[in-house]
Amino acid sequence: MPERSRPGRGQDARAGLRAGRVATYLVLAVGALLMVAPFLWQFLTSVKSLRESTVAPPVIWPSAWHWENYQRIFDVLPVETMAVNSLLALILRVTGQLLIASLAAFCFARLRFPLQRALLTLFLATLMVPPQLFIIPQYEVIRDLNWLNTIQALALPGIFSSFGMFILYQFMRSLPVELDEAARIDGANPWQIYRRIILPLCIPALAAVTIMTSLFSWNDLLWPLVINTDPSRMTLPVGLATLQGAQGTDYPVLMAGSLLAILPMVLIFVLLQKQFIQGIAMSGSK
Repeated sequence: MPERSRPGRGQDARAGLRAGRVATYLVLAVGALLMVAPFLWQFLTSVKSLRESTVAPPVIWPSAWHWENYQRIFDVLPVETMAVNSLLALILRVTGQLLIASLAAFCFARLRFPLQRALLTLFLATLMVPPQLFIIPQYEVIRDLNWLNTIQALALPGIFSSFGMFILYQFMRSLPVELDEAARIDGANPWQIYRRIILPLCIPALAAVTIMTSLFSWNDLLWPLVINTDPSRMTLPVGLATLQGAQGTDYPVLMAGSLLAILPMVLIFVLLQKQFIQGIAMSGSK
């Protein structure tokens, strides 16, 4: 007859399970600390004096909290104007991205037409091309349109993204085809299927594309630096980059401005976090 399990074995298993959970939580806590450490150092630097931010060995905790650094950033830069420029470019880019990428994803995921697979492969192949290669032709297009030093010039190259289209394409493919068939039986055309059935079901994927596009637009430095030379049309990252001087940099003021610049993106992620995670998870389900 098989040997009966001893009473201590269950206790050992539970103890091992608890030890495993504790180890997992410790690893996650260390990872979270490593992720938060740069932002904590950024905040501490923003309230230091200039001497404390450049002394070696570095000073971790400031001797006095210089909150005036957050006021000084508004004195050295037109933060309000630059933030408005960044926000307008973000709105234009996100709106165009959601419209164009979702239409393209719907065509590839829910419709059938000649050369569909070849065109999809061609779109996705652009993901392997460095975006810096497009700067010169994009600049020439903007110049020919007489859009230099304008807000629309900041947003035009980013209103379509193959990556955003791919996220929405994967999500739309996971939806049952019976939805389209039932809608066609009821007399719906492809536009009505897209607008009334597919698009409302893609809210998580749309939220994911919104967050990623907002992040790319808000943090974009190279393209705004190339396309705009008028200070009144510069974005916030470009303005912060001008604070790094050749003779010296006021790191507390720079860190204060950088901390203020990342707050909108943190707020967007917090508001759309649930939909973002769900959209990314379901987009990769196939």
